[in-house]
Amino acid sequence: MYVPFDQLPASARIWIYQANRPFTATELENLQPALSRFADEWTSHGRALAASVAVLHQQFLVVGLDEAVADASGCSIDASVRFVQGIEQQLGIQLLEKSRMAFLLDGTVTLLDRTALKGAVAAGQLAAETPYFDATIAQKGQLAAAFPAPASQTWLGRYFPSAG
Repeated sequence: MYVPFDQLPASARIWIYQANRPFTATELENLQPALSRFADEWTSHGRALAASVAVLHQQFLVVGLDEAVADASGCSIDASVRFVQGIEQQLGIQLLEKSRMAFLLDGTVTLLDRTALKGAVAAGQLAAETPYFDATIAQKGQLAAAFPAPASQTWLGRYFPSAG
């Protein structure tokens, strides 16, 4: 059953799919009915799930689930991945590829290959306070406070010298 994303509780489980490019306004407009339909029809062992799907920062597809209503099963999670794969094919966009990290640089979501991280830190392109979009966040309540968060306050903290 569809629940508006902003009405999901802070405890709602989320899955973040990072796009390899921003969604266009036209893509977002055309995608909205499919996002709502998926959330409305998503089930686990025949039970309706209280779910929603949102696009944040024009680059992150976020699937949210109120597990207090019903938990996702392996089959229902597989169904959500198939849904995301369908969006990839429909729009020619990558959402499941995990080799890039997203930072907010000069107000723009910028992707950086994981292998370039150490070099970018050493060159001063990324600093401890550079906003980082941590796609491993698993609860909706963390989005407002930590998406993005200063890189040093995420799992990337080990790449920055301690401020003492």
